[in-house]
Amino acid sequence: MARLLQAPPKFHPSEWDVANKMQCASTESQKSRSERMIAESQRLLDETEKTTQKTRSDVNKKIEQRREEIKFWKQELENKLEQIVHETEVLLTFKTRLEKSLESCKEPLVIAQKCLLNRQRRAGIDLVHDEVEQELVKEAEVLQGVIALLGRTLEQTNEQIRLNRSAKYNLEMDLKDKFTALMIDDYCASLTNNTPDIRYADNAMKIEGNFVSPEDWIDFSNINIEKADKQRNNSLALGALIDGILSQTRNDMRKQCEMVNVAFRNKVKEVKDAKHKLETLLAMVMDETASQEKNIAALKKAIADKEGPVKVAQTRLEARNHRPNVELCYDTVQYRLISEVQEITKNMQRQAEMMKERKILLKGLSRRQLSLEEEIQVKENTLYIDEVLCMQMRESVHINSF
Repeated sequence: MARLLQAPPKFHPSEWDVANKMQCASTESQKSRSERMIAESQRLLDETEKTTQKTRSDVNKKIEQRREEIKFWKQELENKLEQIVHETEVLLTFKTRLEKSLESCKEPLVIAQKCLLNRQRRAGIDLVHDEVEQELVKEAEVLQGVIALLGRTLEQTNEQIRLNRSAKYNLEMDLKDKFTALMIDDYCASLTNNTPDIRYADNAMKIEGNFVSPEDWIDFSNINIEKADKQRNNSLALGALIDGILSQTRNDMRKQCEMVNVAFRNKVKEVKDAKHKLETLLAMVMDETASQEKNIAALKKAIADKEGPVKVAQTRLEARNHRPNVELCYDTVQYRLISEVQEITKNMQRQAEMMKERKILLKGLSRRQLSLEEEIQVKENTLYIDEVLCMQMRESVHINSF
């Protein structure tokens, strides 16, 4: 109890003084350290703020540069897209022209083939491989060649349109991505510290495997543009080719069509001239037949007319043969009567022979008349086929420009 009530030990004044000085020194030391740390903190704040502002400024500059770069490539893609769309529309127009031209070839080909078929119905000597047939065969070959050429060109055009649309699709997809990227970068450029929807994103720093390098990014659009340029140039070349083909085939068909028409006109004139000559010959034969018939009738009448004199002479001879005895004399009368009978008989035989010859000639004239009439019918049949069936049918042939 006495120990518990014992007074605490007392320090020496010098100890007290030392203790106070130590407190002051420790406090000053802590103060100095605190001030240094505050100064260092301020420098760090100033430095990080400056760095942050500089980095922010650099990022903003990079974003702006990126936006301009995207805008540049977006504009390039839009230009190429506009060009490829235009060339595709031009090719679609060419395709329509090709289809119309191809369709217009069918009727002339059918008509040419019908003309060849109709002309197989020519008869006799008129069934000849003439200039008209040669030109019709050539026309059919020209039309078949044109149809084949236009068909191949149409297939090539369809393929080029497909390639153009493929290039257009790639450009549109690239443009769509560029538009989205530009919107995102526009959004990023608009963000500030005071933007309401800014937030922490823990996974933002993670680089995914589908990131591409700037070079690959540029190459991707470059490839799309180069492909579009290639298809555009191919389309221009194909358009010029189609225009030339349409012009050349039109000229070839028109030229051959006119060649056939000229050949038909010449042939019709030739056949008409031949028919006219045959009709003239027929008229001559018919006149000659009529003359021969009159001649034969005259010979027949002459022979008949000689029967009376012969009968008279022979009757006289018969009567004089009954003269009696010495009166049965071979006198001048008897001699002359015998001569008369012989003369008349000889003349009748000559006339009969001549009539026989004239009848043979008349039969020949009849056969010639029949032959001429048949040949005229052949010519009429040929004229009907060429002038009526073929030439009138060919009037509907029109080689139009497309």
